[in-house]
Amino acid sequence: MSADPASLRVVLMRRFVPALFVLLWATGFISARYGLPYAGPMTFLALRMGTATLLLALFALATRAPWPASARATWHLAVAGLLVHGGYLGGVFAAIALGMPAGMVSLIVGMQPVLTGVIAVAFLDEHLSRRQLAGLTVGVLGLALVLGHRVSLAALTWESGGFAALALVSISVGTVYQKKFNSGTDLRTTGVVQYAASGVLFALAAWLIGDRGVTWTLPFILALGWSVAGLSIGAVALLYRLIREGAASRVSSLLYLVPPVTALIAYGCFGERLTGPAIAGMLLVACGVALVVA
Repeated sequence: MSADPASLRVVLMRRFVPALFVLLWATGFISARYGLPYAGPMTFLALRMGTATLLLALFALATRAPWPASARATWHLAVAGLLVHGGYLGGVFAAIALGMPAGMVSLIVGMQPVLTGVIAVAFLDEHLSRRQLAGLTVGVLGLALVLGHRVSLAALTWESGGFAALALVSISVGTVYQKKFNSGTDLRTTGVVQYAASGVLFALAAWLIGDRGVTWTLPFILALGWSVAGLSIGAVALLYRLIREGAASRVSSLLYLVPPVTALIAYGCFGERLTGPAIAGMLLVACGVALVVA
């Protein structure tokens, strides 16, 4: 007996797609570590956005994807893109460039599921049950354990802290904005508009701050290629699909899983150590996400 297509789709959306999204999103920190020694952060992001724009534009034209029906629709897409890509990525990269440890940035941005849940309740009329609130709390505690040994206040400044806060607010507001205004848009042309807007932002930032040029090496090309194909096209498409299909607060809770998965990948790629508290934190994070999405 053949499987029911509707049931198969539900299984994919509930199990396979979220897991693949977390895995792809977690590789963003790894590709940045490989690529940033050869390019300034804003230059790297401008190249990433520009390449993604070109590839998606060609794909959209070849497949005759529908474009936004009005200037207002285009504006909503651009705003969401500037928040999800421009503010978030720009804030993270700027905070790290100003000396904030990656662990501290990850911990600040890791508060995103909580902030998104609050914003979603206010603007999307979503309801958080006591079980989901408990899951968000458990996730925060687990995240603190996972990243605790990597957090240092030594290099924390108002500037780096401000950029990390900008990244947190941008990804949180952007997730809700995408859900509210762009849920029905085509993902191909959505990407073109959003990456073009973000690419202009990063190119302007690179020019204003005199971001250094690019050393074209094989590691840089591979890192850039993966950041475009695996992240800007693959992971973001899955994120928007999940936002379209489910509550913003539930989707955001998946981002709790990103630091633990990143830690596991870094352990395999760079030999970074895994402490006992970090492993315990991973288990807490998994329990927290399970409470939110169950």
